[in-house]
Amino acid sequence: MDVGELLNYQPDRGAKRPKDEDSHEESRSKQKTAGRDGRRVLVRSEADTLAKSRLMDQDGEDPEGEPVDESTVKKMILTFEKRSYKNQELRIKFPDNPEKFMEAELDLNDIIQEMHVIATIPELYHLLVELNAVHSLIVVVDLLQELTDIDTLHESEEGAEVLIDALLEGQVVALMVQNMERLDETVKEEADGVYNTLAVIENMAEFSPGLCTEAAQQGLMQWLLKRIKAKMPFDANKLYCSEILAILLQNNDKSEFALSISPSSVLYLHYIYIFPRGSDATHRVQVCGKHCNDIFIIICLFREKKMSRVSALKVLDYGMIGPEGSDNCHKFVDILGLRTIFPLFMKTPKKMKKVGISDKEHEEHVCSIIASMLRNLKGQQRSRLLSKFTENDCEKVDRLMELHFKYLEAVQLADKRIEGEKHDMVRRGEIIDDAMDDEFYLRRLDAGLFVLQLVCYIMVEICNAGVPQLQQRVHQILNLRGGSVKIVRHIMREYAENIGDGKSEEFKESEQKRILELLENF
Repeated sequence: MDVGELLNYQPDRGAKRPKDEDSHEESRSKQKTAGRDGRRVLVRSEADTLAKSRLMDQDGEDPEGEPVDESTVKKMILTFEKRSYKNQELRIKFPDNPEKFMEAELDLNDIIQEMHVIATIPELYHLLVELNAVHSLIVVVDLLQELTDIDTLHESEEGAEVLIDALLEGQVVALMVQNMERLDETVKEEADGVYNTLAVIENMAEFSPGLCTEAAQQGLMQWLLKRIKAKMPFDANKLYCSEILAILLQNNDKSEFALSISPSSVLYLHYIYIFPRGSDATHRVQVCGKHCNDIFIIICLFREKKMSRVSALKVLDYGMIGPEGSDNCHKFVDILGLRTIFPLFMKTPKKMKKVGISDKEHEEHVCSIIASMLRNLKGQQRSRLLSKFTENDCEKVDRLMELHFKYLEAVQLADKRIEGEKHDMVRRGEIIDDAMDDEFYLRRLDAGLFVLQLVCYIMVEICNAGVPQLQQRVHQILNLRGGSVKIVRHIMREYAENIGDGKSEEFKESEQKRILELLENF
C-alpha cells in the first residue's frame, strides 16, 4: 500500500442536513435513488434518468406548500407503506422484467424523498412506531441515517428514545448486518449503502451507548472483523469499520469474545481494555509494540475526530513507551504522524469529557507521546521533531510553558493540602509511615504531578538538543512568569527517583543517570 496515498486520503462523509425548509428542498434534489431491500439495489440507468426528471419537476414546485404536521406525516407513512408493499409484490411477480415494476420503484422513491422532512421534526418520530413503519425503514438506510442524525436526536430526546427503542426491539443491528453481508462493495451504490448503515449504527451508539453490547451480540463485531481483515483496498468503509469497532470496545466491558481473532488493527483498539491501567507495564508495552505494524490506522482515527480517537491515543502512548517503543516512534515520524499529534498538543479538544476522558488525561497522553519520541528518536527523525518546536516563533514552546505553570499550580495546591494533613497527623501523635507517604505521592500524581514531570522532561530534552533558540525561549518564559530552574530540577530529580517501576534495575540506573546528565546542562 502506498503510505503517501493513504495519508492524503480524505473520505467523503457528506454534508450535514440543513434544517431550514429552503435548504431541505435543495438537498432533496440531490438525493440518490434509495429504497433497496436486502436482496437488490436499483442501479438501472433508465430508472435513474426518470427519477432525476421527477426531482427536477419537483424543484419547480412551491416549497411553501402544505405545512408538515402530524396529519401530513401520517399520510406520508401510510403512503410509504402502501408503495413499499406494491413494489415488493411486483418485484416478486416479475423478477426478470424490470419494466413491470419500474413505475412502482419511482413512486416509492418519490415518497422516500418526501419523508426526509420527518427528520426535521423528531417530536413526531412516535408516529413511525405507532404506524409500524420502523421495520420497513431499516432497508432505506439513507433516510434512516438522517432520522438518526445525532444532532436531530438531541432536539427531541423523548421522540428519539421511542424510535431507537423500537429499532432495538426489532433487532435492527442483526438485520443491518444481514443486509451488509449481501451487498457487493465493488458497486458504488452498494458501497454507499454499507457506509450509510455504519453511520446509522454510530449515531445510535452515540445516543444510546448501551446499544454497543447488543450490537456485538447480534453479529456486528464478527462482521467488522471480517471486513477489516478482507484483502481490499483501503477505503472509507474500511476506515469506518475501524471506528465503529473502537466505539464497540470502548463502550463494552464484556468484549472478551473478540480475543479469539487477532488482526493487528483490533489489538490496537482493544489493547487498553484488555490490560487495566495497573497491569504489568512491561507486558503492556511488549504486546502493543509487537502489534503496531499498522500504526497508520491510529493516525487515520486521529484525523477523523470520532470517539475512537480516545482509544487510539491511549494505544499510541503505550506503544511508544521505553526502548521497546523505539521502532514505533521512528515509524510514527516517517508516516507524518507529527502533523497529527501536535495539533492535539497545541489545543485540547473541547468534547473530551463527552467521550469519557478528562483534559488532564488527554494532555498526559499527548505529552507522554512527545516525551517518548524525544527519548527514542535518533538522526533525521529527531531533527524533524525538534524543528516542530521552532516553528511559528516557537509557539509550541509557549504552549509547553503554559502547561508547566498550569500543572505546577495544581501540584502546589495539592502539596499545601497534604502538608496541612501531615501537620495535623503529627499534632495528633500519628506516625507517617511508608504506606502513608506512598498514598500522599499517589494523590500528588492524581493532582497533575505526572503531567508536570512529563512537561519538565520535554523542557529539559529540548534545552539539551543543541538549538540555542529553544533553550533561550524556555528560560525567558520562566523568568517572565516568575518560574525557577531550581523547581524544574527538583521535579526532575523526584521523577528520576521514582522511575523504572516494572523495569530491570539496570534500566532504572541508566535512565536515572541520563536524566541527571540532562539536568546539568539545563
